[in-house]
Amino acid sequence: MSGKIKQEAISWIKTILLAVILAGAVNSFLIVNAEVPTGSMENTIMTGDHILALRTSYWFSEPEAGDVIVFRYPDDPTGKILYVKRIIGTPGDTVTVTNGEVLVNGKTLDEPYILERTEGEFGPYTVPEDSYFMMGDNRNRSVDSRYWDNQFVEKNKILGKVVLRYYKGFKWIS
Repeated sequence: MSGKIKQEAISWIKTILLAVILAGAVNSFLIVNAEVPTGSMENTIMTGDHILALRTSYWFSEPEAGDVIVFRYPDDPTGKILYVKRIIGTPGDTVTVTNGEVLVNGKTLDEPYILERTEGEFGPYTVPEDSYFMMGDNRNRSVDSRYWDNQFVEKNKILGKVVLRYYKGFKWIS
């Protein structure tokens, strides 16, 4: 190999390695990139959609009711299973499901993102400190805090706030 070809090959290898390292760092520290395998968040996020969540969302603020988040499933001892759900109850809140409505601290939630009334009677659940009560938007087809053994998601299990669906099509998530 001539010196110029060798230098060009080394330059390409360095560029590719730098790109791989930067992509890994961004994915590990700034974003969560995931595919949603179920319909538990329909119509906000559909089965097979790819979403982007910002790990930076809660660096300087607390998670809020209504946020759609990616978190480690609390009943998975390996911590590898990721879920996407909406925060319904924040620390200190009491959540109840009755007569097809979700009540937080006795007040009915305004939930324009759900398609049908919630079936069943659940609660009351009092959310502990540093924890959150989660529900899917497709309530009657969502396995969420109402059904888990460990019913609350601890703050340190939250990976990021979902901000964008980028496949199939683009949609900002709020």
